Amino acid sequence: MVVDMQDSARPFLVIYVAWHPDFEDGERLARVLYDHYRRKLYENVAGGSGLPVVYRFLPAPDAATPIDIDLIDAETSAVVLLIDDHWAQDPDWVAWAQKLAQQADAKGLAARVFPVAIDGAATRIGLFEQASRWDKWDGLSFEERQRRLIIDLTHQLCRMLRSYLEHLRRPNETEDILARYLRKVEIFISHSKHDEDGERIAKLIRRYVYEGDGLSSFFDVHDIPIGLQFNKVILQKVKLSAVVAIHTDSYSSREWCRREIIEAKRWNVPLVIANCMSDMDERGFPYLGNVPVVRMDPVTSNRIDVIVSKLLDEVLKDFLWRCWVQSASSDRDDVVFVPRPPELITLVGLEGQAQADVTLVYPEPPIGAEEQRLFEIIAPKVQLRSMTEWLAGRYI
Repeated sequence: MVVDMQDSARPFLVIYVAWHPDFEDGERLARVLYDHYRRKLYENVAGGSGLPVVYRFLPAPDAATPIDIDLIDAETSAVVLLIDDHWAQDPDWVAWAQKLAQQADAKGLAARVFPVAIDGAATRIGLFEQASRWDKWDGLSFEERQRRLIIDLTHQLCRMLRSYLEHLRRPNETEDILARYLRKVEIFISHSKHDEDGERIAKLIRRYVYEGDGLSSFFDVHDIPIGLQFNKVILQKVKLSAVVAIHTDSYSSREWCRREIIEAKRWNVPLVIANCMSDMDERGFPYLGNVPVVRMDPVTSNRIDVIVSKLLDEVLKDFLWRCWVQSASSDRDDVVFVPRPPELITLVGLEGQAQADVTLVYPEPPIGAEEQRLFEIIAPKVQLRSMTEWLAGRYI
């Protein structure tokens, strides 16, 4: 059964973070996750103040462990367990984790437990075969480990929501059948070969994905097969991918780079711009806006992890939006949902509807009056509504 989210007070995704009270860095790590997933980054698709993040670490009154996590409080639940040696040596906490894992398994696609091995203990207590290996990230600073942990967890949240989205689309099919639909999320690295920075940075991103823990099982970085027409394959790949555009000095002057960005915008795919300018851009390409931009020095190229993390954030937001749209269950032909604030190029994707009475619904917040006026001039019959504005009109 597909639940209409807008008739339910339950949030779509809740993240729980649990740690043993004797783990000194537990609250510090939990705060990192709280600050990331509660940011404005997720407000526009999750509503409120971003994704709910709930702590579990203090024992309940007259108990040795925290109160249980009720996995029916949200449409989907992600439980992050920061397991250190204190946890592993406490039989009550081990039993609490075991019970929680069984409950999550019974929920199927709607709940997942994500253990984090702080010092290897998670692998010793016999509950979890796989974990984020904080203990293996030797040589990294605490801040670098934080970023690595966020990449790992966002990656897993994406996989969970991808599964759940297929469940929403096909509620009567079993998990085994749903597994057939779970393809990798493909990354398209758009770059100019006209300067050495573009190609070099593209190779660094490709290597980071293939060498990253588990990322290659989720992402597929493109190669164009021999014998296929480049122009047809490249544009087809863009519209099915999450795109990183490496904006070097020559990027805007290259026809195929511009075409790749236009296709990414037309198909509303997750898109991140890596600003790797070293000198100047004679003519800034206008369609590189309205998406996240990450600054990276093209010489040191030391922010690949930030770029990949931002791309994962955009993929997660895209899955959240698609799940919301699927649950909203609007069958009206005159309503079109788009995953980012509309811009004039969005009209191209309406395929002839731009001159008809159509409503574009997009994530919060509402766009400014100056942008709204441009649409009124170009497409006066197209109404722009943020998610909240559309819902308010829908239930009046």
